[in-house]
Amino acid sequence: MKKQGMLGCVMYSLEGGYKRQEQGKVRPPSDQQQSAIMTFNGTWKVDRSENYEKFMEVMGINMVKRKLASHDNLKITLEQTGDKFHVKEVSTFRTVEIDFTLGVNFEYSLADGTELSGSWLMEGDMLKGTFTRKDNGKVLTTTRKIIGDELVQSYSYEGCEAKRIFKRG
Repeated sequence: MKKQGMLGCVMYSLEGGYKRQEQGKVRPPSDQQQSAIMTFNGTWKVDRSENYEKFMEVMGINMVKRKLASHDNLKITLEQTGDKFHVKEVSTFRTVEIDFTLGVNFEYSLADGTELSGSWLMEGDMLKGTFTRKDNGKVLTTTRKIIGDELVQSYSYEGCEAKRIFKRG
């Protein structure tokens, strides 16, 4: 399954992130900011999770799917070119490929079928995704940040926070 981002205008801010703008063009990030972005490139395999099952419960995912998802052996491949990303997610249950542009809304479905709409922004050295569930209008925030030699993906939904920590692989 491949999803494509919709057209839109974004602008790179001096504070370190792509921001939505009424009119304008995308300005490329500085060399230093580009370097921070590029560190996400590569294949990442889930190593461990923190509070992930509770997070899925708050998201409304049933117990059977939660148990399966906590052992999904997720592998994420990130490829970034300028402000465009190609992401391939491979797990025990599905393979999905997503193309998106920073600051541009796109549609995405979670493994349990929950449909979302939102976008990713670059905030300093962190990718931040803000997504709205189509079924109830509630917001899911996801961040990706390199800490040491790990990719830490954090989730926040309805006051519940969780992390999945990935190693290169």
